[in-house]
This record gives sequence, C-alpha cells and structure tokens, in this order.
Amino acid sequence: MTSSTTVAGTAAEPPPISDPRKGLRGHPWLTLLTVGFGVAMVALDSTIVAIANPAIAEDLGASLADAQWITNGYLLALAVALITAGKLGDRFGHRQTFLIGVVGFALSSTAIGFSSTVPLVVSFRVIQGLFGALLMPAALGLLRATFPAEKLNMAIGIWGMVIGASTAGGPIVGGLLVEHVNWQSVFFINLPVGLLALVLGLFILVDHRAEKAPKSFDIPGILLLSGGMFCLIWAVIKSSEWSWGDPKTLLFLGLTVVCFAVFAFWETRTPEPLIPLGMFRSVPLSAGTVLMVLMAFGFMGGLFFVTFYLQNVHGMSPVKSGLHLLPLTGMMIVSSPVAGAVITKVGPRIPLVVAMSLTAVALFGASTMDVDTSTLEMSLWFGLLGLGLAPVMVGATEVIVGNAPIELSGVAGGLQQASMQVGGSIGTAVLGAVMAAKVDDELPGKWAGAKLPPVTGEQMSKASEAVEVGRAPIAKGTPPELAGKITSVAHDTFVSGMSTAFMVAGVISVIAAVVAGFTKRGANAEAGAGAGHI
Repeated sequence: MTSSTTVAGTAAEPPPISDPRKGLRGHPWLTLLTVGFGVAMVALDSTIVAIANPAIAEDLGASLADAQWITNGYLLALAVALITAGKLGDRFGHRQTFLIGVVGFALSSTAIGFSSTVPLVVSFRVIQGLFGALLMPAALGLLRATFPAEKLNMAIGIWGMVIGASTAGGPIVGGLLVEHVNWQSVFFINLPVGLLALVLGLFILVDHRAEKAPKSFDIPGILLLSGGMFCLIWAVIKSSEWSWGDPKTLLFLGLTVVCFAVFAFWETRTPEPLIPLGMFRSVPLSAGTVLMVLMAFGFMGGLFFVTFYLQNVHGMSPVKSGLHLLPLTGMMIVSSPVAGAVITKVGPRIPLVVAMSLTAVALFGASTMDVDTSTLEMSLWFGLLGLGLAPVMVGATEVIVGNAPIELSGVAGGLQQASMQVGGSIGTAVLGAVMAAKVDDELPGKWAGAKLPPVTGEQMSKASEAVEVGRAPIAKGTPPELAGKITSVAHDTFVSGMSTAFMVAGVISVIAAVVAGFTKRGANAEAGAGAGHI
C-alpha cells in the first residue's frame, strides 16, 4: 500500500494537463465558468420543482404520492447513477461525459415541459436525473485536472457555492416562472442554459481521464445498489398507504437489507468494484458522506412541505412564497463564500459542527410555525436555516474528495453528490410518511370535533390526501360557513403534521452535528482503497 502527498488540503496534486495554455481552451477560470452552468442547471432542478409542485399537482391531478415521485424519481435516478457516472468519466474522459450529460439533461427537461400526464412527467424526470448524474462528477473531475494544486481549494469552494446558490435560488426562480408563465417553463428554462454550457464546453473544456481508469464496469454492483435504494425509498413512500407493519412494507425493507448486504459482499470480491469499500476506512470520508445524507434529509425533506405551507395554507402566490424564502436563499448565497474562506483557514470540523447545530435550531424553530405565523418569524427560521446549510454544502465536498485517492476522483465526486441526493430522496419520503401518518391519525378526530358532516371511510381517505398537501377538501357548492370550518380543520391538521416532520428533521440535524465532529481536512491516504479489495 502507498500513500499520496497532501497538497493544500486537497486530495493530491492533479496530474498536469500540459504546459500553461494560451487562449480559451483549458483556461482554469473559464473551465469553472463552463462547468458552473451545467452544475447550476442540475442543482437548480433539485429545488425549483418544489415551488412548482402545487401547480403541477393541480394541473395534472396529482396526489401527494405523485408529487413525491416527481421529486423522488429525479433524485433517486441521480443518486443511483452518480457513482457509475463518475467511473465513466474516469475511463472515457470527463469532458465527454459532461457534454453528453448537458445535452441529455436539457432535452429531457424540455420533454417534461411537453408532458401532459403524471407518468410521463415522472418518466422524463428519471431520464433527466440520469443525465444529470453524468455531468456532476465530471464537473469536479474537470476542475481537479485544470486547476493547479494551490488554487484547487478555492475552485472547489466556488463550485460548492454555485451548488448552494442554485439550490437555494430554485424557489424564487420557480415562483417567478410558475406565476408569470406556467409550470412547464420551470423545465423549459434548462434548454437555453444547457445550450450555453454546451457551446462553452466545446471551445473551452480539455479532456481528462484518470491514469488508473477502470477497464470494466461492475454491473452486478450497479444492479444491487440500485435495487437496494429503490426498495428502500419505495417502502418508505408506500408505508403511509400500507402502514409500517404491513407485509408488503416489510418485504421491501427486507429486500433493501438483502441487496445492500449482497452488494457489500460482492464489492469485496470483484476486481473493479463500483465503490471500493476500502475508501471508507477513512473516518473523515465516511463522516463526510453520512453528513451529506443527513443534511440533505432535513433540507430537501423540509423544503418539500414549506412550499405547500406557504401557498396552500397562507394562500400565497408562487412568487410571493418564493420571496418569503428569500432569507433562506439569500443567507445561503451570501454565506457560502464566507464559509469557504473560514473552512480553508481553520479546517472543516468546527464550521461544520456549528453549521449543523444552527440547522437543528432552525428546524426546531420552524416546527413551532402555525397557521398564523408572521412573516418576521418565518424569516428568522428560514434565514438561520440558510446560514447553517451553506458551510455544509461547501465543506463536505472538501472532506469527501480530499480524503479519497486521486485515481478515484470520479467515484469521490459521484459519492459526494450521491450522498446529497439519497439524503434528499429519503428525507422527502420519510417526512412525507410522517405527514401522512399524522394526518390520518388526527383528521378524523378534528373533523368530528368541529361537528362537520359525517363522511364515509373512502371520503375521509380522499380528504386526507388533500390535507397532506395543505388543501381544504371543499366540494363545489359548499356553504361559506361550512367551507370555513373545513378549511380551518384542514390547515390545523396539515400544520400539525408539518411540525412533527420538522421535529424529526431537527433531531436528524443534531445527529449530523455529532457526525461533523469526525470530519477533517483531506489527507487523501490511498491505503485501503487501492484496487478495491479490503
């Protein structure tokens, strides 16, 4: 086993492409600009759809489960494919995989805009996620190959800032587009951005592939990992319909355990594993990976319900709801570069612990919001949440990538993003299940307590589906006084479910703060990762 030299806290000095280049091709900062457009497009899509979900649900008649799959289909496809895509870039070149990803992402996004049914939207969202997976780790690989070692940390910091700013900016951009154009424009916007990234990429990006690139692909590993994650998310989402003790739920959870166990065994036996498990002998790398999962759990899972809360409970327009999230987005954009500078100076551990602690406080605070919460109080919790999230977005990249062997740069880049996407997908599913369970438990009692007209079991089930997204189940022709009572019961029940979901997210963030204590600046020891055997 060998070890590599740490350079400026990064993974290792990237292999030089050639002598300093003249003109545009290979210019480090222009490379960063180019990949920034592609990365921003993917990161924006992880949250921009959240603000459009109510409009999509109303236009296409989508249930809560449908709305979840519009989000989860994208996140799950992205998460499943990221690590494999990183290996594709290592073998065939990061420039090629980046450009293919950009084109495919833009075209599939356009196809979503032309879709008229929920199954079509979900299907193209899955395809969109697969192409997004191609370009994300490739972007990081291109930066590592282009920037000199002493400036790579700065480039990664800006890269993380772009992701954070784009993720945070999604609700505002989505609100403007949904209100002034339509929900389809949320997807059409990716076409011009993708075209710009493609043109810049053709003229600026330089090909790079790892010297120790894989000669084959771990197909069984890909299938086992994909199957395990699918079974897990499916079981969590359907638990609200089946219940946790239902044999079908237990079956999928059991399949999840089997898939992951067989995957781990297989990865120790195959010559070129999908994920060399020796990487996780690095405690900081493992901690950084877990931290990304937990952070995304609370952030994306919580944001999913905030949009319904603002639009359906407070009756805000998409733009107004986006503006109410400005404290969150603004704090993330402002604090991301500050976080990068602090992390570069003192290392990631202290900033990440503090950041996740602030995130926990913000989520516990958000759990106190009710139907009449003021804009000022909302802004306090949203702003604190943005302040806590930014350092994690920036710092976890350095922790994961910086502690991985140089020849596994594509895998490390894919792992970093996969962690975030898996966490977001699980968070949306778990908190959705929490919301559904709370509504199913409380709505019948509150309905009867308000002395509303009795309904059948089927009618109550349909009413619960509406309440889960903050809508009042009011039939046409309902007298105003009765409609007011139904609205009050629906909103109170939704807020109760949302509060419980935020409490769960807050507890997860406390655990994440503890995990952050095990992170440190990248030492990049190659020991244990080697050829992939343990």
